[in-house]
Amino acid sequence: MKTQVAIIGAGPSGLLLGHLLKAEGIDCVVLERQTGDYVLGRIRAGVLEQITVQLMERLGLDARLKAEGLVEEGFNLADGERLIRIDVANLTGKTVVVYGQTEITKDLMDAAAPRGLPVIYQAGDVAVHDIESDAPYVTYTKDGKEERIDARFIIGCDGFHGPSRKAIPASVGREYERVYPFGWLGILADVPPCNHELIYANHERGFALASMRSHTRSRYYVDVPLTEKIEDWSDDRIWDELAIRLGPDAAANMTRGPSIEKSIAPLRSYVFEPMRHGSLLLCGDAAHIVPPTGAKGLNLAASDVHYAAEAITAYFKKADNDAIPAYSTKALARVWKAERFSWSLTKLMHRFPDDGPFERAMQVAELDYIANSVAAQTSIAENYVGLPV
Repeated sequence: MKTQVAIIGAGPSGLLLGHLLKAEGIDCVVLERQTGDYVLGRIRAGVLEQITVQLMERLGLDARLKAEGLVEEGFNLADGERLIRIDVANLTGKTVVVYGQTEITKDLMDAAAPRGLPVIYQAGDVAVHDIESDAPYVTYTKDGKEERIDARFIIGCDGFHGPSRKAIPASVGREYERVYPFGWLGILADVPPCNHELIYANHERGFALASMRSHTRSRYYVDVPLTEKIEDWSDDRIWDELAIRLGPDAAANMTRGPSIEKSIAPLRSYVFEPMRHGSLLLCGDAAHIVPPTGAKGLNLAASDVHYAAEAITAYFKKADNDAIPAYSTKALARVWKAERFSWSLTKLMHRFPDDGPFERAMQVAELDYIANSVAAQTSIAENYVGLPV
């Protein structure tokens, strides 16, 4: 098979890129090692920045997003004594939208066949070849047979553990990483949220987050040591811990119910440079990971896709040979700013095991400063709603 662009990974970033390229008349194929049902079963983020919403609007795939998404004008930081509301809409003139990553993926997946975007599921043993040439190719196995796709460009949207990043020589790449000493234990339940806006809570027992997927489905988190096991956390134990950490006001409005999904996700900050080598470009988790504090993961992937689609379109339709080499620098400039915000909010709202009285005093001082400073709130709001692309 021959195509102009081979995309590895049929999560939201790979599908979004495929749709953007098809809309420009650029041939592409998406490969995914899992089944479509498996991809849709992944429970992920749900807060969308302007860039993600705008890309769905551009594609005309935002009907369900507009109908079901919850427009959020602010969010809250809880310091154990009060809620500090960050009025995002008033401070920036923009909003975010709560709409699950699973729903974005479903919208993109459902539109693939009608719009002629080929997606090959259950593609095993995917490998990339000759990325330093102008004629790279991808091999994979399907139904016991080895297949090959020749392309001009290969785009790795295959996550942290995929083959794309590993194809870049170690002599070329550089990794930056911070592994955090805790994970987020999440519970998803069909219950109304305890607050119409998100609450990030810093409590002496640890961090908690109250969020939602809809008016009737809630997503809650508490941070736990990495040694914890999910089977040791009953639904009742999680609800009890949330009630303590979120505080009495949130607890009074919290509806308990059986979990739909429970999991513990480790936290890390990670960046790989460069995000392009030869004819291979990396997007999303293939190149960077952020802790979920601040909801930047999916949105960073969307901005990568925006830059990648622009560069590839310029190459094929304008004969612009400088666009592809510029992709990595452009994408990384936004990546590092989002990494900074996610890292700083994680440090502010979590109690780290090695922190002492000084570090805690700094958190208290910072939260008090934020509570009384429009400038500080504006800075947080600008980052939360998403920096310009």
